[in-house]
Amino acid sequence: MTTADAAESPLTRHRAYLEQGQLGYQVDEDGRPVFYPRVAAPAGHRGALRWTTSAGLGTVYATTVIAPKAEAAYNVALIDMDEGFRLMSRVESLPPEQVRIGLRVRLRAQPARSEDGPYPVFESAAAVGAAAV
Repeated sequence: MTTADAAESPLTRHRAYLEQGQLGYQVDEDGRPVFYPRVAAPAGHRGALRWTTSAGLGTVYATTVIAPKAEAAYNVALIDMDEGFRLMSRVESLPPEQVRIGLRVRLRAQPARSEDGPYPVFESAAAVGAAAV
């Protein structure tokens, strides 16, 4: 870890990856993934955390449709990334009711719309021409 890395918060570093269209995540000394980014390894993980980049492919583990009154429905999905970690997001390339468990998805970084910064969303891997694995 460089001095610049030590001075940068995990959230800032995570957002910097997203600004480049990538999903950065951390791994421990044994190469096991850690997500959501943090300063120190959680219990059960060894050594200092280092950053790496996801290939951006995953599978929908669970999904639900949210239908706010007088607003468009959307989905909330848990995505199992191929690297071995899970995150909550949404799949935007399909109508929310068509998002299914087992669907292969590819990352798309949503640009910042506020001070909250960019965030990861997903599209059907088939819709963007990725090979379903």
